[in-house]
Amino acid sequence: MSAAMNPESKSESFHDDKLSEKEQQPGHVNINNNLSAKIQNPLAGIPREQLLADVDRFAAERELSDIAPLLRRGALVAQNPPAFESITELLPEEREALRNEVLHRWRQPTALYLTVILCSVGAAVQGWDQTGSNGANLSFPIEFGIDPNEVGPNQDRNNWLVGLVNSAPYIASAFCGCWISDPLNFYLGRRGTIFFAATFCLIPVIGSAFAQNWPQLFVCRLLLGIGMGAKASTVPIFAAENTPASIRGGLVMSWQMWTAFGIFLGFCANLVLFRAGKIAWRLQLGSAFIPAIPLLLGIYFCPESPRWYMKKGRYREAFTSLCRLRNTPLQAARDLYYIHAQVTIEQEIIGKNNYVTRFFQLFTIPRVRRATLASFVVMIAQQMCGINIIAFYSSTVFANAGASAETALLASFGFGLVNFVYVSTQSMQQISH
Repeated sequence: MSAAMNPESKSESFHDDKLSEKEQQPGHVNINNNLSAKIQNPLAGIPREQLLADVDRFAAERELSDIAPLLRRGALVAQNPPAFESITELLPEEREALRNEVLHRWRQPTALYLTVILCSVGAAVQGWDQTGSNGANLSFPIEFGIDPNEVGPNQDRNNWLVGLVNSAPYIASAFCGCWISDPLNFYLGRRGTIFFAATFCLIPVIGSAFAQNWPQLFVCRLLLGIGMGAKASTVPIFAAENTPASIRGGLVMSWQMWTAFGIFLGFCANLVLFRAGKIAWRLQLGSAFIPAIPLLLGIYFCPESPRWYMKKGRYREAFTSLCRLRNTPLQAARDLYYIHAQVTIEQEIIGKNNYVTRFFQLFTIPRVRRATLASFVVMIAQQMCGINIIAFYSSTVFANAGASAETALLASFGFGLVNFVYVSTQSMQQISH
């Protein structure tokens, strides 16, 4: 007796049938044969002669014939990284560099550490932007005549307005900033997108300090949210694409640690600027411009993502970028051909697409739909756990409980310190593993 097949199963069956048809076409990749493994190492299992011939063809097509011998050695290493000792073509200094990747994995070029530092600053900007309004909440509502603690017919309205101003960055991030990161990355690259985001994390913050009424402050914080959304969607990717695999996981995980550090710095600024008088809230909001400046000025000193260059067909620039990010030309050549093979596999799987088709694929392809749903659940749960209430309103909560403004800010400072110490401890444990 046959059982009815649900729509999702039919969709997957149809999708797999189409893949089976494509597998019979010459040169098509059999993506049903352990898809994850093929994406992780698309060079595995290729005969040596075929691999070297593919490398020579790649070098000729991409006008890289001058480094073809280097690419051949790099491809042999990329095909089976643990077995590099058995590759007779390697030079002694190349073999030593590959050993150091395992024995001294944190011995990396200056350009890579500059990239990591700038990405950490980007995370700190995110955290400081979150808490700048925490201390300002104690005084800007009074300044603009929307004090939620003032009993009267407008009390509920004032509560909503203060909440609206505080939530403005996340409203803009959710409805604009995160969504425009895709076309921004496509046209401007990773560095261009981060520069764009840093601009929106700098100018609106300064504008917030000069706002004369709550609508002006609201608009400034909306503009800030555009930068926050684009930056949060790009900086971790930029870090991941530039770092070698041996330390990639630890460095990408550090995003949350440096965000917590930024939150802590925001609480520090709130406490330090408390005694500035009537302009204290302006300084507390405006102080978040400080970490945005090094991000804005320093991002173009970092190498662009080699992967982005390759997707644009700019392989010579990708190799130049990798030479700055790796210790030796061999490692750069290895990663160049390895990333090229990965990009080729991904393009065969995904095919030609654009922004609209990529959006609909989040919901129309069963595998991607399940991943999208899981991401939605995790992210919503993270936001609903209450951490943002503390980040935005801890000083207000303590003040409403009877504490003085200074005591409330000091208590918030304590929360920021504990939060950073805990998150950094957990992050360091994960990085060490």
